[in-house]
Amino acid sequence: MGAEATCTATVNGKTTKGKARLEAEALEFRGPEFRLSIPFKQISKVTARGGALAVVSDRGTLSLTLGDAAEKWAFKIQHPRSRLEKLGVKPEWRVSAVGVDDQGFLDELESAVAQLAVGRVLADSDAIFFGATNEAQLARLETLRGSLKPAGALWVVRPKGRPEISERAVMAAGKAAGLVDVKVVALTPTHTAEKFVIPVKNRR
Repeated sequence: MGAEATCTATVNGKTTKGKARLEAEALEFRGPEFRLSIPFKQISKVTARGGALAVVSDRGTLSLTLGDAAEKWAFKIQHPRSRLEKLGVKPEWRVSAVGVDDQGFLDELESAVAQLAVGRVLADSDAIFFGATNEAQLARLETLRGSLKPAGALWVVRPKGRPEISERAVMAAGKAAGLVDVKVVALTPTHTAEKFVIPVKNRR
């Protein structure tokens, strides 16, 4: 999840109070006077001074009163983590990817881990990325759990905003499979990934 703060925002001569949110690839603000979502790649300048964060883009200069968090937000905007870093991928991992058709992501994984199996599941996987597009497919989570290392992670990759596979359905399926959800990552602009692990008390 992204960092969030209630603050005062000023842009193009308008000032209002609302909520700012620092997502993986964009800075967002929601208030009664205006709403903005500025992708990092469109930001040309970032400064943090006196508790205020200022970002310059083609929409003008947005200033947010963030207090002590201003410098931290500025750093994250200037040095965004890669998606593999957000997923915690390690070079010694054995990874399985099933139902994931994002070739760019698969190529990134293959170059970053010791072993990647696509379309099949390796025993003792450090991570399994399971692509699902409807609730019925989630019944497979319990079987996939059996191929995880005790401290491994099962990531459910699903399209965003699709009623046939809601976040609630994914969470319920994970729980039914004896897993706990611990993290959500925006994998692409269209897909999100929910991380499930085996509860510590049940690891062997």
